[in-house]
Amino acid sequence: MDGFYAILSRGPPRRLVPAGSQTTTDEVGSSVKRVISSKWWIGLIAAGGALGALPASAETKIGVVDPTRLLEDSPQGKAASESMRAEFAPRQRTLQAQEQGLKARQEKLQKDGATMTDDQRVRAEKELRDAARELERARGEFNDDATAKRNEEMSRLQKTLGEEVRSYAKAQNYDLILAGESVVYAAPAYDITPAILAALQARSAAAPATPAAPATPAPPAAAKPAPPAKPEKH
Repeated sequence: MDGFYAILSRGPPRRLVPAGSQTTTDEVGSSVKRVISSKWWIGLIAAGGALGALPASAETKIGVVDPTRLLEDSPQGKAASESMRAEFAPRQRTLQAQEQGLKARQEKLQKDGATMTDDQRVRAEKELRDAARELERARGEFNDDATAKRNEEMSRLQKTLGEEVRSYAKAQNYDLILAGESVVYAAPAYDITPAILAALQARSAAAPATPAAPATPAPPAAAKPAPPAKPEKH
């Protein structure tokens, strides 16, 4: 499953669905995948201070972590991805249905336009324009909502991953943690990604289960009308 990730400091978020394009369910998970900025990870852990400040005789302990693996393979990353899919897939299907319906109406107008009266054709063209504007509005609203949700999920996920990397680095006395993408070569012994993933999995297993959303109460039954009063006998 594609993980959702984005570095929030890289500027304004991009739209998830370009205007005029057809949405697909996979786009909810994959379209927010961005090139990870290693600047967020380089120097994430500097428990012993900057490298230049270390004594020449000191042994610097350095680790390398693969951010992509953490984001895609950790339970937290998968949960963020699934949360996005669950929330936005129904709206995507609605957009797809609107797009298909608009296309079918356009094709029908092209096919039947020659046999329509002027009034019929003008009315059909106006209805198509109105439908296209409504579809564009729905797309924009979808993009805005999905971008806001993505940023919310990524902010939470970055905090969780950063805390876990820091905790591990301090416990193991690392001086510096580097992102794998920023390193040309590192021996496998430097890779701490499996250890961080194991810690994230343990954290997920120990976390209390998310309580189910309360059921929406059924609307009260409509009161039955009172039977008409019987006429009094005289």
